[in-house]
Amino acid sequence: MKHIRIISPSGCIDPTYIDQASSRLRAWGYKVSEGAYARAQWGRFAGTDEERASDLNAALADSDVDFILCARGGYGLQRIIDRIAPIGKPIIGFSDITALHQLSAYHDQFSIHGIMCKHIATLPEDSEPIMALRRLLADERVDYHWPAHPLNQLGTAYAPIVGGNLSVLYGLQGTRYGLRDELFREQFPILLIEDICERHYHIDRMIRNLKLSGVLAHLSGLIVGQFTDCEDDPGMGCTIYETIKEAVADYDYPILFNAPIGHVEHNLPLWLGVPTRMIISAEGPVLRTCT
Repeated sequence: MKHIRIISPSGCIDPTYIDQASSRLRAWGYKVSEGAYARAQWGRFAGTDEERASDLNAALADSDVDFILCARGGYGLQRIIDRIAPIGKPIIGFSDITALHQLSAYHDQFSIHGIMCKHIATLPEDSEPIMALRRLLADERVDYHWPAHPLNQLGTAYAPIVGGNLSVLYGLQGTRYGLRDELFREQFPILLIEDICERHYHIDRMIRNLKLSGVLAHLSGLIVGQFTDCEDDPGMGCTIYETIKEAVADYDYPILFNAPIGHVEHNLPLWLGVPTRMIISAEGPVLRTCT
């Protein structure tokens, strides 16, 4: 029986979601346990920095644990990422958990960008994010077929996916956990970006940082997810998606816009660090995660 450990390495969470998510995961046939501080609260955080780091390191050190499910995102991992042991098992989560995905990539460990306790607890059993997560946890292939978007750039890529939340990635640039040459040493990856509650010009600043630092030039493809509660700024003269498109105009790799990934209920999970085939055609994009 596979074992999932729930921890809260960032923000604090309503413990009801932990209870409900645990019940559903057990119904799927998993053993579920919790970190000692999964339900803790210290201001906006789920426990002190020391407590949250301790829970994560304990889960990594426990040979009985197969997956580490982060209860929620929020903020807090950038305060403790330099205290975390090498990651050798899959982390599940998104948003602030992008920092752990980056640390996983640094240690050549695949991870799952996907829903956490609240949505595992509350989404219908037949919803696509729930069904897809079940398939990923069972090491089954996942195929996604989405409608075409007018800004999509056609082409095919076969590479591992890296990334996640754009703000977190931006905050890690210039550190050992950022998007840098070590992550591109064998193959240019497909970059995933999404965000929430950011101003249009902030998004422009962050995507331009990735261009100026050379990241955007060293990709096999780009997946642009949801930019939730990010309003288009008339002063920018275009939409947020068009701002991103402008930043990558010099590159001919495939680009997928409006992927249902990010801070939305219909947040589809993806393996990060696992070879993925992305086919962008006039009929629409296909994303196929290979196991």
